[in-house]
Amino acid sequence: MGVHEHRKAAPASVGVGILSVSTTRTLENDESGRWIAKQAQKEGYQVRFHQVITDDISAIRAAALKAIRDHGLQALLVTGGTGITPKDVTIEAIQPLFAKEMPAFGALFAQLSYEEIDSAAILSRAAAGIIGSTVVFCMPGSKKACQLACKTLVFPELGHVVAHIT
Repeated sequence: MGVHEHRKAAPASVGVGILSVSTTRTLENDESGRWIAKQAQKEGYQVRFHQVITDDISAIRAAALKAIRDHGLQALLVTGGTGITPKDVTIEAIQPLFAKEMPAFGALFAQLSYEEIDSAAILSRAAAGIIGSTVVFCMPGSKKACQLACKTLVFPELGHVVAHIT
């Protein structure tokens, strides 16, 4: 079966969770997370969870695993904490939980970022992989970065990915 047939066979609706990593944001001012939720609903996905969590490895891991377990998520979109400052620990928290990694997501996101922000793209990290039967995408916290990742990579393939892992 080719990619087009796989996309046609993909589930029409996917249960999505959003985990925003930040020491300064709240649900009320989480512009990136709110945009992801709104766009996911426009795409026909079910937003089942949205939380803001502090930049702490243990807190991020616990929140991600609890969200996946308690909300039956097929996809978890994590925004924030992917930079290179000492407090940016999202990748360190989530990546060890991956049973399988999807390195093309980070590579493609870096290429798309480079096209938009030039060499500053090297300061950001993005990652994706599978935890249990949930696909997890980690992307930067800026709204523009979330829009770039979700519109060009995540949402066009989300059903297709979910069809392969469930």
